[in-house]
Amino acid sequence: MVSRANDWLRQAFRDLSHAKLSLNHGDYEWACFAAQQAAEKAVKALYQKLGIEIWGHSISRMLESLPVEVRPPQSLIDKAKELDRHYIPTRYPNFHPEGAPLDYYTKEDAERAVNHAEEIIKFCKDKIL
Repeated sequence: MVSRANDWLRQAFRDLSHAKLSLNHGDYEWACFAAQQAAEKAVKALYQKLGIEIWGHSISRMLESLPVEVRPPQSLIDKAKELDRHYIPTRYPNFHPEGAPLDYYTKEDAERAVNHAEEIIKFCKDKIL
């Protein structure tokens, strides 16, 4: 399998940039979703670098499934669990009892999501490069 690790990592940084722009524009639900996407793509980049095929969207599951020698500490996996919760509810009104996703996300949520994504991307980048 040809490694596409750099492509995945570049897109992770682009998605992180989008998350920051969304945060600055007050689009907190999109900031959270873009942060989730950024972290997911960084983890998939790491799997590419390791020559392991991985599918799915759960960042925490993917991090927990890494080989022991490259697995992150539990504290980072816990941050990934928070990002996992932004995969669907940030986009779909029918996930919530009423209202749209934009009604449920705050600046603090978005800031935390961006920070978590940055930590996960840094972890992955350090293992890839």
